[in-house]
Amino acid sequence: MEIYFIRHTSVAVPKGTCYGRTDVPLSDTFEQEASFTKRLLDGIPFDKTFTSPLTRAVRLASFCGFPDAERDARVLELDFGEWEMKGYDDLYKNDPRFSFWCDHHITQHTPGGECVMDMFRRVKDFIDNVRKMKYHRVAVFSHGGVLALARVVAGEVSLGQAFEDVPSYGSVLVLK
Repeated sequence: MEIYFIRHTSVAVPKGTCYGRTDVPLSDTFEQEASFTKRLLDGIPFDKTFTSPLTRAVRLASFCGFPDAERDARVLELDFGEWEMKGYDDLYKNDPRFSFWCDHHITQHTPGGECVMDMFRRVKDFIDNVRKMKYHRVAVFSHGGVLALARVVAGEVSLGQAFEDVPSYGSVLVLK
């Protein structure tokens, strides 16, 4: 089985902002970026397509020809809880919990949100369930954190290394 994980295109939020579960707008360059992603997928037959319920993933799935992709909350980005839409620099300066979380993000929950291990369990559950469906090729329109953790599930990197090289906006990651 091949699972194609596709990261949404760039977003219209300031760099260094925690925007995990927030349904943020896409950049003005959406069509240009999405056209590139669509070309990467052209001619590849998928047995099933899934998408995160957030607009940035749904819109890319639709643009690429999959408007009926099944929404699945297990492929949502990390829930930053109280830190959603706050800047990393501001959090470092004004919330001592943030620095602690950065050092312990795998097991430490964000205030009112989740930890990386929670997200890993969601992503692993999703992949395990898809594997049971016996499809040949599946597309999943999602987020950088999900792509990073899918690489952990595939055994390509460790959980501690997952976020060292997050796939870029609009990229496609193929796991077998």
